[in-house]
Amino acid sequence: MGAIMVKRLLLASLLGLSVSTCTDQRSHTQAVYMLIDTSGTYAMEVGKAQRIINYLLGTLQSGDSLAVARVKTRSFSEKDIIAKITFDSRPSQANAQKRAFRDKIDAFVKSVGGSAYTDITGGLIQGGMFLNETGAGRKTILIFSDMQEELDKVTIRDFPINLKDIRVVALNVVKLKTDNIDPRRYMGRLEAWQKRIEKAGAQGVREGERAVHTDRMLQS
Repeated sequence: MGAIMVKRLLLASLLGLSVSTCTDQRSHTQAVYMLIDTSGTYAMEVGKAQRIINYLLGTLQSGDSLAVARVKTRSFSEKDIIAKITFDSRPSQANAQKRAFRDKIDAFVKSVGGSAYTDITGGLIQGGMFLNETGAGRKTILIFSDMQEELDKVTIRDFPINLKDIRVVALNVVKLKTDNIDPRRYMGRLEAWQKRIEKAGAQGVREGERAVHTDRMLQS
């Protein structure tokens, strides 16, 4: 996905549902939780995720919240949140927060290593909890991953999850070598995630000319 398309997609996702009938000030804020896959060779894609984060830092405003977390062997943990912040109402303080946030991401990008497994479900659950705690009126989870979940033998994730009123957007869903052999694996993986996201109560987004929830949920 090109940088311009990513920016257009994020802008549409973040601003597309900006109208709210609530009078509570929190309803006019938005919160974004970005999950970055660090498993296997996909960890090499983290530089692209960094550009998206920098774009978000330039787009989100005072009162908005942003968190970035890694997806690894087990991701249902606050320890996997690399950085999180709710931006101050004072512009100078908000700018300082954004610089500090960017520094944390820069350090993460330089030190990231590939994990053995990919717990996307745990990351989604943790992300949903963070977003609901912010009280924001518009909540979005961005997933930067190939959407291939691989769990070890002791990690349990086969149960319903709750993502009610949260938009889920998958970015940079690259094709695996096995997808090239049999494209049905790629389409089936996306379809399975789409169904699970819908069942969890998440809202869909429109991407390009297709309405989907997960990278077809979200990729052009």
